[in-house]
Amino acid sequence: MTSLFRTLPLCTMLFFCGVATVSAAESGKQTLEQRLQRLERILQNQSLADLVMQLQQLRQEVQQLRGEMELQKHTMDAMSRRQRDLYLDIDQRLSRFQPDSAVVAPPPVTKGPAAPGQPVTTVAVPAPVTSVAPPDPKKEATAYQSAFNLLKQGRYKKSISAFSNFLKEYAGGSYEDNAQYWLAEASYVNRDFDTALGDFSKVVGKYPQSPKIPGAMLKMGYIYYEKQNWDAAKKVLRELQGNYPVSTEARLAEKRLQRIAKEGR
Repeated sequence: MTSLFRTLPLCTMLFFCGVATVSAAESGKQTLEQRLQRLERILQNQSLADLVMQLQQLRQEVQQLRGEMELQKHTMDAMSRRQRDLYLDIDQRLSRFQPDSAVVAPPPVTKGPAAPGQPVTTVAVPAPVTSVAPPDPKKEATAYQSAFNLLKQGRYKKSISAFSNFLKEYAGGSYEDNAQYWLAEASYVNRDFDTALGDFSKVVGKYPQSPKIPGAMLKMGYIYYEKQNWDAAKKVLRELQGNYPVSTEARLAEKRLQRIAKEGR
């Protein structure tokens, strides 16, 4: 019995030590798992933070690109307006130097020397009779400028109507060929190619001395290109080069011909 009581405390101590060891091991195991979970949460939070930062950076870059695109578009629009205004201003200035179409009556014709003692006879040659009275130059210039301003402002439909009315009211005037050309140009800008082609053809056919013919022929070539009529485009562009070889339109025609050739048309 004495031996039993002696060994009992030792067994109890060993039991509690074992329990303590197991508890410590379980506590250590639980602490390790908690640490792993905490690390995983930290990593997850860090990944989410990185993603949020990347999204913010992408948004900033997209906004910056949008701003640059809007700036470039604004710049291109401004350049286009300046180029159009310059082109129209040059046309307006050139139109001032066009010769007046008024008909000047020839001077009277005097016969040869009369016989001695006979008075000299002068025969007046009648001025040619025209069926249409010349338009009022001031009103004509005002009407042309009004239609021209509509075109400069980009109000193409209204400019088409204004130029059409101008051609009816001031037929035979000094601005007629210009008005016909800009009427065609307004339709061309609206991509009404069939109407523009007909109006540009009138410039070439009705006004053989007009300085607008090279531009009209160039636009005809462009229209045929848009309509994929390659043969007609090449024909009119080569005719432009042959008739006006030193003009700016001839150089532009060469570029379009090279483009057609490069495309294998």
